[in-house]
Amino acid sequence: IQVREDERDWEGAAERLLHSFGLSLLVPDAHYAQVAEWVDRTHLRGRLVYYRVREPKEAHIADLHATYPRAASRDVPSLTSSLVRKLVIKPDSAFYRWLDAELARRFDFACCETLTQFRREKKAVTRSGQIKTGGGRHEKDDRHRIGDRSRYVLGWSNEAKIDALEKQAGDLATRMQAVADQVATRQTELNALNQRLTDLEKLAVFGEFRELDWRPLALDIERLEREKRQLEAGSDILRTLDAQLQALEQRLEAAESERDGAKREHAKCEEKRDRAGEQLDAAQVLLDAMSEETKRRYFPQLEAMHHDALGDHTLSVESCENRQTGMREWLQDRIDAEEKKINRLTEKVIKAMEAYCQAYPLETREVDVSVQAADEYLSMLQALRNDDLPRFEARFKALLNENTIREVANFQAQLNRERQTIRERVETINRSLQDIDYNPGRYITLLAESALDADIRDFQQDLRACTEGALTGSEDEQYSESKFVQVKHIIERFRGREGLSDLDRRWTRKVTDVRNWFSFSASERWREDDSEYEHYSDSGGKSGGQKEKLAYTVLAASLAYQFGLEWGEVRSRSFRFVVIDEAFGRGSDESARYGLELFKRLNLQLLIVTPLQKIHIIEPYVASVGFVHNEAGAHSLLRNLTIEEYRVEQAKHRAAQFGPGHPLSPEGDSPRGPGHPLDRGAVSP
Repeated sequence: IQVREDERDWEGAAERLLHSFGLSLLVPDAHYAQVAEWVDRTHLRGRLVYYRVREPKEAHIADLHATYPRAASRDVPSLTSSLVRKLVIKPDSAFYRWLDAELARRFDFACCETLTQFRREKKAVTRSGQIKTGGGRHEKDDRHRIGDRSRYVLGWSNEAKIDALEKQAGDLATRMQAVADQVATRQTELNALNQRLTDLEKLAVFGEFRELDWRPLALDIERLEREKRQLEAGSDILRTLDAQLQALEQRLEAAESERDGAKREHAKCEEKRDRAGEQLDAAQVLLDAMSEETKRRYFPQLEAMHHDALGDHTLSVESCENRQTGMREWLQDRIDAEEKKINRLTEKVIKAMEAYCQAYPLETREVDVSVQAADEYLSMLQALRNDDLPRFEARFKALLNENTIREVANFQAQLNRERQTIRERVETINRSLQDIDYNPGRYITLLAESALDADIRDFQQDLRACTEGALTGSEDEQYSESKFVQVKHIIERFRGREGLSDLDRRWTRKVTDVRNWFSFSASERWREDDSEYEHYSDSGGKSGGQKEKLAYTVLAASLAYQFGLEWGEVRSRSFRFVVIDEAFGRGSDESARYGLELFKRLNLQLLIVTPLQKIHIIEPYVASVGFVHNEAGAHSLLRNLTIEEYRVEQAKHRAAQFGPGHPLSPEGDSPRGPGHPLDRGAVSP
C-alpha cells in the first residue's frame, strides 16, 4: 500500500493511522491452521498481529466519503475525500481484493482541511495527524515527527526510508564525533588537573621551605672541595703518598683477581677429579660384570673398529664420555644399515612368495607367506627340480597352441558371427522399412555403428592379440609363453579376480554381449535422393507424435530381430504371438496407424488391449474383438465377436438409435453413438 503521488501532503497522517496495520502479517486461508499452531507454541519475544485472509465471495463496493466542490461562501468549509481514496494498492498483490475491502471497512476517515470540518465528521483525520474515531475518541501522537520517514512503513519501495535512515545515521555520526571531541578535551583538562593535584600533595609533606632549599648545601660542598684542592696542590708529600696509594690499590686488585682465578681453577679440577672417579667406578663395575669369554670375544673386535669409528682422536679422561657416545652411535648406524638390508631382502623374499602363491594357489593353499616358511618353499623347489618339468615344455607348448589358442580363436569367431548376424538382421529390417512412409516422402533406416566404449575396444584388441601369429607366424610365436599370459589375463577376468569379482562380472556381461558392440540410432531419409532429413540417437527434444512413431519403429525392429523375421512373408510356421497392453491409448491416430502397419508387415499374431477411443483405428487390422463388460462392478463378462459380427451389430445399433438417413445411421461413416452396449471396454485381438 502507498499514498498516491498527488496526495503526498497527507502521507504523514496516513502513516500514523495505518502504521499498526502496515506492520501486520497477512496469512492465506490455506496456511492459517499451520501459522496459528506455530504462533501458539512459539515464544515470539515480541508482538505479532496477523490476519486470516479469505477471498471475498463478492466484490465489496464501499460507500466512501466523496469529494464535494468548495462552497460558494467562504464561511462554509468544503468536505474532502476519504483517506482510502488517497491510497493505492499494488496491482499485482495476491491479496488485492482483501486489502481493498479491509481499507474501505477500517480506514474510511475523512481527510479534513479545517477543524470545523474535523468537528463535524464522525471519523476524521487532519493533515497534522489528529485522529477522530467513533465514540468521541480523539488521538494525536507527537512522540515522533509526522514527517519522520525513518518510521514510515507504507510504500511499494523502501528507497525513501533507506535515504532517511542513512541521513539520520550521518547526523548521528556527526553528533557523536562532536561529543567525542568534547570528551577528549575534557579528559585532557582532567589529566592536567590530576597532575597538578599530585604535585601539590607531594609538596604538602614538607612543613618549612628550608627543608627543600638545596642551595646552602651545594655552597658548602663546593667550599670544601675547593679547600681540598688547595691542600693537595700545596703539599709534595701528600701527592707522593697519593701516588703510592693508587699503585698499591692496583697491585691489590690484581692479586685479588689472580687469587679468585686460582680458586675457580682449583674448584674445576676437583670437580673433574670427582667426575672421573665416578666414571672409573662405573666402568669398573661394568667390566667386572662381564665374563672372561665376552671380553675375549668382543674386545678385539671393538679395538679393530676403534680407528674406523673414532679416527685419530686421542682418548682422555675428559673426552672418554664423548668418545663412548660416538662409538655407540657408529655401531648403532651400522646395526641399522644391516637391519635395513635384511628388511629389504625379507620384503623381496615375501613378494616372491606372494607372487608364487598367486600364480599357483592350489599348490600353496596350506603354505604361509613368511620367512619362517622358507623351508617349505625350498621343499617345493626341490620337488620341482626332481620332477624335471623342462622336459615337458615342448608338450605344454603344443597343447597351448592346439587347445587354448584354438578355443580362443573359436570364441572370437563365434562373437564375430553374432556381430555379423546383427548387421544382417538390421539390413533385412532396413530393406522392409524402406517400403513404409515414416513421414510423407521419407522413410526411416536403422544404423548399427561400432561402439566407442573403451572396455569393448580393449577386449577386441586383446582377443586379436591372443591369436595373432598363431597360424601364420613362426613356431616361436605360436608356442610363445606370452600368448599363454595373454589368454590367462582374459580368463582371469572372466572367472573374477580376487577383490574385483563384481567389477569383473559386470565387465564380462558387457564385453561378451555383442549387442553392446554397437551404437544403434535411426536416420530419417528422403526417398527421392536418399539424403538424411534427421538423425535420431534418442527421443530427447522430440514432440509426442515423433516419439510415438520412433517407439513403434524400435519396437517393430526389436520384434523382428528377436523372432528372426523376414518382412512381408505370406506363410510361415513360426509362432509370433505378441501382447500389447494399453496400446494407442494416448497417441495420435496417425502414429497408431503407422504402428499397426508395421506390425502387419511383420505378420505378427497380435493381441491388443486398448480403450474404446481407438477402436475405429484398430478395426481394419484385427480379425475379432472381445468386449469386457462390468456393469455392477463385481463381475466382468467377456463377449467375443468376429470383426464382421461386430460391424453388423454396430450398424443395427445406429439404425435403432438414430433411424434411417441419420448421419450416424448405418449409411454414415461415424463411429457408434453413446450408450452402445459394447461401449464399456474392449480387448481387440
